[in-house]
Amino acid sequence: MIATIEYNSKKYKIDLSNPLDISIAIDTSKENINAWYVEDPKIFPVSDGDWTGSVQEGADVNFNNIQFNPHSHITHTECVGHITEEVHSINKYLESFFFLAQVITIAPEQLENKDFVISKKQLQYALGNKKRDAVVIRTIPNLSEKKSMRYSHTNPPYLLEEAAEFLKEKGIDHLLIDLPSVDKEKDEGKLLAHNAFWNTKGKIRMQATITEFIFVPNTVKDGAYFLNLMIAPFENDATPSKPTLYEII
Repeated sequence: MIATIEYNSKKYKIDLSNPLDISIAIDTSKENINAWYVEDPKIFPVSDGDWTGSVQEGADVNFNNIQFNPHSHITHTECVGHITEEVHSINKYLESFFFLAQVITIAPEQLENKDFVISKKQLQYALGNKKRDAVVIRTIPNLSEKKSMRYSHTNPPYLLEEAAEFLKEKGIDHLLIDLPSVDKEKDEGKLLAHNAFWNTKGKIRMQATITEFIFVPNTVKDGAYFLNLMIAPFENDATPSKPTLYEII
């Protein structure tokens, strides 16, 4: 299905019949993605006396509890409430869900201290003078193992503060990345990239979001797409999300 939409006074045609899902689901049937030193997620039937909420065990319905942490186990979208003392909910501040996005692929650079990082220079080269609401960062190597990685104590790549500052200055409101965090795993709580992107030292960008733990298949080419940033309605700093791209034709 081809749809014509008007966005920022321009008309675009997008292919609604070919959604490109870039989320990672919770799947307890196999090794689930995991970060931040917590146990794996659990999905299990409710038990009440002799009754168990499982059709296989004689119930009329499957009736499961789900135990998980959005930051550790699934693609999630977070607001500034993730790092502020005052409680802010992603469900309150993300009010629009359809954005013009740019998919870019970056090979993190190695610093002298051996960390791998994404720099301002790399983002400048990849984005150029393009005006976008969202940026979707795919890092390489881009292996399917990303969907089941155990990230705790591995010091994965991250954004330099200057890179997050650049995205803020460029007007990027929605940052999506295929890593567990935009910041260094162990940084003494500085959270430099989070703070720079949300501008916590100035007028906080309440509308801005960070989505982590995405997976962009190699079949998705770099370029402009429309992004549908769907979230679950949790009143929390972060919530599971299902970002989906649509090709512009």
